[in-house]
Amino acid sequence: MHTRREGGTERHRAMKFTDSPVIELQVGNTRLSLQQDNGSMHVGTSVWPCSLVLVKVLDRWARPHGPDRPNNPYADLLDFRGKRAVELGAGCGAAGMGLYLLGLADIVLTDIAPVMPALRHNLKRNKPVLHKTLKTSVLYWNNSDQIKSLNPPFDIVVAADVVYIEESVRHLVEAMAALVKSDGLVLLGYQLRSPEADKLFWELCEEVFVKEKVRHEDLHPEYAYEEADVFILRKKKDKEDEL
Repeated sequence: MHTRREGGTERHRAMKFTDSPVIELQVGNTRLSLQQDNGSMHVGTSVWPCSLVLVKVLDRWARPHGPDRPNNPYADLLDFRGKRAVELGAGCGAAGMGLYLLGLADIVLTDIAPVMPALRHNLKRNKPVLHKTLKTSVLYWNNSDQIKSLNPPFDIVVAADVVYIEESVRHLVEAMAALVKSDGLVLLGYQLRSPEADKLFWELCEEVFVKEKVRHEDLHPEYAYEEADVFILRKKKDKEDEL
């Protein structure tokens, strides 16, 4: 999971994604400050656009008095009260911290061991606005003991820009299925990185999940571009007793 993701820098700049060492993300009335290292060999030390897209679409529709609220199609989805969540491939922690600020009761941010220093640094950096240090855990998606140690199932599984290596796709889908409740959901920020990984990922998801794509016009207008999508995955009813 150390391969670099491909992507165009210019279009990322258009949505406030830059090569700057610090990325700021406004969530409600709170501003997160995310330190990244684009020179690292590990993709998890960069803040990738999909994590920002995911947080900002939820932030857009979570505003209690916003212009979109009267006809809010995501009202039930955004009721995070009492909900437990886990993030896969958390990287610098943008998505996990953002969703916590939107009302989650608890979230565990996970990634591979080499990324942990960057993740923990950003959690410490943002502790003053989070008012706590969020939980972290090393997780390799094919490690069943690590999955069990997280004490699943969770109400919500969060993942952003995690589908880019074909060899890891099956482990990813199996981890998502093992971690999410039968009536829970997966919030997925997505960008096509590898045609082979993309094809396999959706084939495997089709066996376990029903997917709903968030309409592009529903994304936050300042954090949207044509290659970024957000999906909501729910377990198929006939799979609940098998997983």
